[in-house]
Amino acid sequence: MTINNIHFVGSIGLENSDQVFRSLGSIIGERASRYPDGETGNRHYWVQWQSAVFENHEAFEFETEREQLTDTANRTSLFALKNPGAVEELEFDEIGYASEALASYAQFKQLKQEGVIPESTRFQVSLPTPIAVLTTFLVPDHRPLAEAAYTKAMVSELQAILAGIPHDELAIQWDVAHEVVCYEGNFPFAYSDILEGTGDRVSYLLKLIPASVITGVHLCYGDPGHKHIIDPVDLGNCVKFANLIYNQSEGRLDFVHMPVLIERKDNDYFSPLTDLAIGSAELVLGLVHYTDGADGTRERINTAKKFVSDFSIATECGFGRRDPETIPDLLAIHRDVFDSK
Repeated sequence: MTINNIHFVGSIGLENSDQVFRSLGSIIGERASRYPDGETGNRHYWVQWQSAVFENHEAFEFETEREQLTDTANRTSLFALKNPGAVEELEFDEIGYASEALASYAQFKQLKQEGVIPESTRFQVSLPTPIAVLTTFLVPDHRPLAEAAYTKAMVSELQAILAGIPHDELAIQWDVAHEVVCYEGNFPFAYSDILEGTGDRVSYLLKLIPASVITGVHLCYGDPGHKHIIDPVDLGNCVKFANLIYNQSEGRLDFVHMPVLIERKDNDYFSPLTDLAIGSAELVLGLVHYTDGADGTRERINTAKKFVSDFSIATECGFGRRDPETIPDLLAIHRDVFDSK
């Protein structure tokens, strides 16, 4: 059994990207082939910072507040189109992902030149699917109406990132969250065939990325208040999404991340991996947990290796909301497990 890599989903709850890069460089080093900037500052809670895009847009108005998903989740404002019949004219200006990525890459490049970041490491940019942002901020009936315009805006952000960062130093991860949650829980969604519809949309986004850029997806069940919105029964639905995305993207998939619950060390959870068909793409299992440390992580690894021989390790989601004092120890768990492979 081989552990190929250490992967970081995106958010790392330190003060700024400089701290993130230096911590990864000193604790993880070459064990991870991709470093994110940690999504620090106002980006620490995934897409929540995109609220300002709708709040400041003349085409939208505040409608209501979303019910909290868990007792500790942030309450989200929901917006509505003022004129739903005029969506063909809807446009978004810059939505911020490219400017954040380019600023962080400048730091990444400087620290690589200083030897803080290993030379072979790529800079990872994690982007949400457009429908995930719309599901977070728009009333249900208006999510499909705004999808084309917001997708166009996200594609523009992607193109700016591709233009501003050397492709041999870049990795792009698409975060697929609401799609997985709603499919698992049979919840209403912006489009009726969630599995096929997600495959179409994510494969379209993957095909926009040149082959010289590493591309991947993070399949997510949410992390509001360090709780999944819904707990997966097993990895079966993650395997379905991964296989479909790989096939529809015509192989333009270099890695796929799947979450593993802390209590799931049983064969039933991991057994669907025998049906995984993603070619040579890197499987990343999010089975590292701070609470039970290296020992618990190794138990999950030992179960997983009954069904797959090669994979990388990660946490089940980002850890941007974690107590910063715990992060060095969490990184050390990754390192120690990797080294003991």
